[in-house]
Amino acid sequence: MRGPGYRIKVGAFIVRELLITIDGPAGAGKTTVSRALAERLGYRYVDTGALYRGVAYMAAARGIAPQDDAGLSGLLEGLALNFLLGGAGQRLTANGMDITDAIRTAEMSMLASAVSARPVVRAFLLKIQRELGQQKAAVFEGRDMGTVVFPGADVKFFLSASVKIRAMRRFAEMEPESAGSIEAVERDMQQRDLQDSTRALAPLQAAADAVVIDSTTLTVDQVVERMLAHVQAVLKRG
Repeated sequence: MRGPGYRIKVGAFIVRELLITIDGPAGAGKTTVSRALAERLGYRYVDTGALYRGVAYMAAARGIAPQDDAGLSGLLEGLALNFLLGGAGQRLTANGMDITDAIRTAEMSMLASAVSARPVVRAFLLKIQRELGQQKAAVFEGRDMGTVVFPGADVKFFLSASVKIRAMRRFAEMEPESAGSIEAVERDMQQRDLQDSTRALAPLQAAADAVVIDSTTLTVDQVVERMLAHVQAVLKRG
């Protein structure tokens, strides 16, 4: 196990273990960028949004409404969510069942947004996320990583983009049979933005000390290079 003083070399500079958070709205490119940044740094990548999707999926499978706190509480008491790394990349299991592909639907996106507003769900996942972050050397992707889960993170980013560009990106990722129209994707995205940014508990917003990057006109490589430059600057400051 790595100790707190462990350092690794990335390119021309030495990297000590850092905890990095990347927040932002759906379709901003967080997943692609977070994975790429983690790979460049030799860090773990943690998709916290998958945890909320996992809860939403299991709740839907048992017929539990997003506003049913008692039902959600009962569900969470017996729920074990785990990330597994393998040849197929990072997979999410719920009570031993691989649900990675099942949670990547527009329906699960909206349900995840709804359940994420419930205090019982946030408390349950907060503990899991903080346990995952104890060893540092990780890039955590989410919506409140830098504001609520890891307010003391070493480096924080907030990735944004125009809603039209985000809708186009998400539409391109969807399977043809489930994509519908790009207009519908944009409407769903606007609705999710509203839900996430106006909820009373942990609303989507950039942390005061986060580096905000608008990816509307940037490539993935350009975003990652900007992030790496900032990480290097942080390391130079000690």
